[in-house]
Amino acid sequence: MLTPRQKAAVIVRLLNAEGMTLPLQELSDEQQTLLTGQIAQMRPIDRDTLNEIIEEFCTQLESIGLTFPKGLDGALTLLDGQLSTTAASRLRRMISNSANSDPWQRIAGLAPEVLEPAILEESPEVAAVILSKLPVPTAAEILGKLPGEKARRIAYAVSLTGNVAPEVVQRIGMVLAQQLDVVAAKAFTSGPVERVGAILNQSPSRVRDSVIEGLEEEDRQFAEQVRKAIFTFALIPQRIEARDVPKILRGLDQKVILTALASATGPDAAAVEFIFANISQRLAATLREEMEQLGKIRESEGEAARAQVVAAARDLEAAGELAFVAPEEE
Repeated sequence: MLTPRQKAAVIVRLLNAEGMTLPLQELSDEQQTLLTGQIAQMRPIDRDTLNEIIEEFCTQLESIGLTFPKGLDGALTLLDGQLSTTAASRLRRMISNSANSDPWQRIAGLAPEVLEPAILEESPEVAAVILSKLPVPTAAEILGKLPGEKARRIAYAVSLTGNVAPEVVQRIGMVLAQQLDVVAAKAFTSGPVERVGAILNQSPSRVRDSVIEGLEEEDRQFAEQVRKAIFTFALIPQRIEARDVPKILRGLDQKVILTALASATGPDAAAVEFIFANISQRLAATLREEMEQLGKIRESEGEAARAQVVAAARDLEAAGELAFVAPEEE
């Protein structure tokens, strides 16, 4: 007769074999350790035993009538907007005073307009840590709204955050959360070059060019590394293999493709011709015909559409379905 822990090991092994990614990180460190140790001790089991465990597991799942969020932070998120201001503030203080709380998760969920004033008041070094901890689209939007000199100094400061201790990052989050009367959490999963590059990838071209220019003055080597990490619509001919162009367009809405291509001018125009040259002549002719029927496209709409094309390429690259040509190969 297998123990509950052994049965859990069997279920995890089965789901893993089926290609499922389980959120085991949500278990406590002790639970993760015990589960991993149990998996290491397991020996082959027969099919009848496996079927019994699966049936028992499914029965237990079906018997669950209702689940609840994990911890006070999860409960507060669930009831967000439904509690009185006084009660919500009290709960947030309780969370932020907890030694186990991670403030960055709740901070990451705040609107850019809420975070922008707080970031403006911080030093470039602290602001760089905050931007690095935010979702890239949020960080890009905030950076685009900051004064040019402030934005450049913050972008440069990101290059200095590589050795910031997790405890310091946690403390910055706690203080910021208390200032905003909120709480949550997380930590850097990429280097400063990748973080700045990712933020600038989703920033308007004028902001991107201005920040890069400022970085050149501050640290030419770091600026060059950031340039290599940036992938924009204009760089499609240099960074994308011809055979991968149809793959990128396949996952995009037709209207997005038309808007992106029709609005591309200046440095972006070469990318349009590259795309047309690497799709079927029939599709290219159809796109050209439909582009001529489009009315005037607002600059913001065109830039957003081109950003979606770039995002589609990045998603494929992240999934391993295509590889960017290295900048050195240009």
